[in-house]
Amino acid sequence: MRSVLDFLKITILFSINKAILTVSEDAMIDKEVVIELIREAFDGNVYPGDAFLQGSFEGCEPYEEVGFFRGKMDWRSLDAEMLDAHYSALSFFSEAGFRFFLPAYLIADLQDQLRTADPLFHLTGGFYVLSAEIPTRSRIFIRRTGGSVLLNPKRYGAMTFGDYARFRLSVFTKEEAKAIVAYLHYMRDRDIHGINRDQIDAALDSYWLDRAENAPTEESLERHLREEEEFLAEIGGSTADNS
Repeated sequence: MRSVLDFLKITILFSINKAILTVSEDAMIDKEVVIELIREAFDGNVYPGDAFLQGSFEGCEPYEEVGFFRGKMDWRSLDAEMLDAHYSALSFFSEAGFRFFLPAYLIADLQDQLRTADPLFHLTGGFYVLSAEIPTRSRIFIRRTGGSVLLNPKRYGAMTFGDYARFRLSVFTKEEAKAIVAYLHYMRDRDIHGINRDQIDAALDSYWLDRAENAPTEESLERHLREEEEFLAEIGGSTADNS
């Protein structure tokens, strides 16, 4: 396999031990480098299974939208038109489904093939506080969302938008988080009008940079699964021997 360095058009140091992306001051990250990082980071992920793709069960829309992804065992084969048509699936996937199909959305986004789907929002929206003034007949209300704002106390108690985002996004390994950091840096650099820069910066600073440095590695996940299989095999064997 060609090294990622073969794709470099600018100087990039992507540290293995730190989530630091060093780019020469006179150029931005090369898109093809980011795409290759995503492909390599997510390449070995296993399809979660049809029964484990859906995370939301409120109403019929989650079932219908996630249903288009059932049986799609190779995220690389999904075309951008299909992904864009089912943009809301990003909200309805289980954590496992979100992890498996996200790279397809990221690459399509980097290739400017999405018109409706917004994977950037799903990686950054929970960390930045947005507010808007809403006038009513008697007063002006300030409505806030994201970050430290409470999600919905009636259903989730003291959970904030940031808490929920950290939970949902903790599904990614160290290698995957590094690729996501590269994606976020690229999207920030290309945002010449600054529309999403504050959201991206908030997400990087409050979550993604640390995640890319300290998250469990892919190898640690595989080791854990092997140990679980060995343990269950021993239990099963012992039960059979004693019967």
